[in-house]
Amino acid sequence: MIFLSIKTDQPKAEVALLVEGEPKVELTWEAHRQLAETLHSKIAELLKANHRTLKDLDGIVCYKGPGSFTGLRIGMSVGNALAYGLGIPVVGAAGSDWQEEGVARLATGENEKSALPEYGGEIHITKPRK
Repeated sequence: MIFLSIKTDQPKAEVALLVEGEPKVELTWEAHRQLAETLHSKIAELLKANHRTLKDLDGIVCYKGPGSFTGLRIGMSVGNALAYGLGIPVVGAAGSDWQEEGVARLATGENEKSALPEYGGEIHITKPRK
């Protein structure tokens, strides 16, 4: 089984390939405000470097929070969209062992179909001035 994990809760973003029986292969970068512009290309870079394609994926694990409102929203949206488009399951997980938890849930056939973020507090959205 081959799973993709996505963690975008901080300025340093992370994507990883979790292949059964093999060491985790991850790619991290300082995404800051370019997360939406760089996430897809970093996923493609990770897959290509490991001789894989999106079609090889069996599921996606997204870090669901707490963390940056915009970062989590972008990471979860990309994870959900890829899972939907590829017809594979997606789950969200939190905590220090989020990848292991997510892989265990995917291995049992769990599929949230639309993983949702947990921001860890009230969301602060500025009201329009008009």
